[in-house]
Amino acid sequence: MVSGDGQITDAGEIIEPNRSRRLVIRWQHQNKPELKAEGDSQCTMELEPSGTAVRLSITHTIERDPSKLIAAVSGGWPKIISNLKSLLETGSTALHDAYPTCNQR
Repeated sequence: MVSGDGQITDAGEIIEPNRSRRLVIRWQHQNKPELKAEGDSQCTMELEPSGTAVRLSITHTIERDPSKLIAAVSGGWPKIISNLKSLLETGSTALHDAYPTCNQR
C-alpha cells in the first residue's frame, strides 16, 4: 500500500486467492518501527451467500498477543467496510476523507 505522497505504508503478498469466495493476504507495516517490529499479519476476507445478500467476513490476525498493529487497524476496518457498503448501495462513499491527515506534535 502506498500513501498519497508515495511512501510505502504496508508491504506484503496475496497468499490465497479464491476468486469470488476468499482472499488471504499477508503484510507487514512499514512506517512505524513499533508496528513493523511485530512482523507479518494475515487478513482473510470471505464472501458467503446469505439469502439474497452476501456476507463479508474479515479476520485480521498476527502471531502476537497483545498486538499494537491489530489495535491500530481495528479502527480502520469499520471505516473501510462502511465505505464499501455505501459504495455498493449508492455508488458513492460515505466517508470522503476517512483518514484525514493532521499535524501531530
